[in-house]
This record gives sequence, structure tokens and C-alpha cells, in this order.
Amino acid sequence: MKIQVIIGSIRPNRFAEKPAQWILQEVSKREGVEAELIDLKDYPLPFFAEPTPPARMNGNYPNEAVTRWSRKVAEADGYIIVSPEYNHGYSSVLKNALDHLYKEWSRKPVGFVGYGGVGGARAIEQLRLVALELEMAPIRGAVHIQADVFTAINNGKPDAYEPLKSTATRFLDQLLWWTRALKTAREQDGK
Repeated sequence: MKIQVIIGSIRPNRFAEKPAQWILQEVSKREGVEAELIDLKDYPLPFFAEPTPPARMNGNYPNEAVTRWSRKVAEADGYIIVSPEYNHGYSSVLKNALDHLYKEWSRKPVGFVGYGGVGGARAIEQLRLVALELEMAPIRGAVHIQADVFTAINNGKPDAYEPLKSTATRFLDQLLWWTRALKTAREQDGK
């Protein structure tokens, strides 16, 4: 199973890389999983302003950057999105990256790791709605990085992730169950 961990922020000095690296290590420990870190900084996309919705483009994107993004996203069987919370929502660069594609996300599970106000809970709830519209299967569990853990991680404390480990275990169990199930179903459908 191929799992992509997507860093949902491109800001300088961003925090997102730290939990993204951690959750990548955690999912990589799982048997039968090939995990990859995907950084939106490596996929500079134009602001979405196409006259045709991606669901109707059949993978024929007019922009090479979007085609490159499409190929990368299509490789995965499931996703973990690491998202900040800005003003009760998620980042605009993440929304833009999601909006540029459709079929590449469809019928695949997604889980979220959030940070910011209330552990990124409001951003994650919004992301779940978008994921549903993209015909993804957002899992119930999420990893919410609260302020005290955020501070410990930023300060480089060696046991900073300890409070998140049991949540991460349940989160990954759920994500990988859905990844296996939906991959099997897609293969049976020939997609």
C-alpha cells in the first residue's frame, strides 16, 4: 500500500514538517506500507481558475505543473494530510492543491494530522467536507496536536510525541484498514 504524507503548508519556518516527518516514520513502521513525504513546496501550482472542473477534465490538465501534481497524487492508495489551522480553517495552498484534481483522489482514504487552535480540529472538519466532495473516504480518527505538545515539539524535547502515540496507533490502524479495503475494491472494479 502506498501512503502519501502531504505537508499542507508552504510558509517559511513552518511547523508542519516536524509532525509530517514523525507520522511518516510511524506509518513506515507498518508492514506492507510504502510511505512517501509530499511537500507542496515541490509542486507550485497556479491559482485554480480553470473554466472546466477537474472532474470533467479526464486527467487532461492544461498546465504542466498540474499534470505533474496529478501523476504524483495518482500513485497513492491513501493519504495523510498534515494541516495547520489558520483563522479556523486550513491553508489556501492546501485547498488549491486539492481543488486542482478529482479522479486522482477518488475512492481513496484520507486521514488528518492537525495543529493550531484546538489542535487543528476546525481545519480538519472543513477538510473532511472537501474530501467527501472529492469522493475520498475521510477516516473518523485524527491526530490533533494541542498547544503543550506543539511547544514540546518546537523545543525539540525527545519525548515530545509520546502523548500522541496511542492516538497515532489507532489513527494508522483505521487508515490502513480503509486503504486495504478501498484498494481491493478499486482493483476489483479495474480502476
